Amino acid sequence: MKILHSNIVGSGDNHFIILHGFLGMGDNWKTHAKKLADKGYCVHLVDQRNHGRSFWSNKFDYEVMVNDLLHYMNHSGIEQGNVLGHSMGGKTAMSFALQYSNRVQKLIIADIAPKYYAPHHQKILAGLSTLNFGEINSRNAAAEHLENYIPDAVTRQFLLKNLYWVSEGHLGLRTNIAVLKNAAEAVGAAIQSQKQFNKPTLFLYGENSNYINSKTDVEILQFFPKAEIVEIKEAGHWLHAEQPLMFFQTLTQWLI
Repeated sequence: MKILHSNIVGSGDNHFIILHGFLGMGDNWKTHAKKLADKGYCVHLVDQRNHGRSFWSNKFDYEVMVNDLLHYMNHSGIEQGNVLGHSMGGKTAMSFALQYSNRVQKLIIADIAPKYYAPHHQKILAGLSTLNFGEINSRNAAAEHLENYIPDAVTRQFLLKNLYWVSEGHLGLRTNIAVLKNAAEAVGAAIQSQKQFNKPTLFLYGENSNYINSKTDVEILQFFPKAEIVEIKEAGHWLHAEQPLMFFQTLTQWLI
């Protein structure tokens, strides 16, 4: 079985695994990883399959992503660690904690609930899937193309981090758009489990995000009865990037 790519920040046996969201990569969390490493954690910024520098596969759902994480931990000699997941990564983290609770010390979920989410990335995926790298040979040209699909500049900049130079003068995408553009139902799937995770759990959500609200609290507590659900003010879905200081302070105070 193939091993997920990771960037490890820090050292020691106090492991902290971070799982990025849909169309993201582990490096999105590098700033937080450096701060966590300063507090004594060995932080694993993991690229999930079809993202970042990890392998590509036609199989893409939470079952295989949970198995990917288990294999990564076994390969890396991690018996137990803290696990943080944002958005899609949060769904992977929740599923993993429910299935392998003995491998998770503390669980942190950023702006996602166990519920089903209807497809809502269609325009983003359309923009990325129509990037013609036979004609587009600069980051500026790619940004201009995406403007036609994605009006929000912050979202465009986030997505443009997936660009890389395949060879001189030839750009490519680290995300496997051919698979991901058809993965909307898999990404939005509800958590399916008969188990509970009865260890410390923190759900952080953005005040301006619609991913978590009072209606999702019941579903969260159904699977994670010890969960604390905390709002990050003046933040949306990318709460860790929009309010990094408040996010990190809330996280580290809870970890103590």
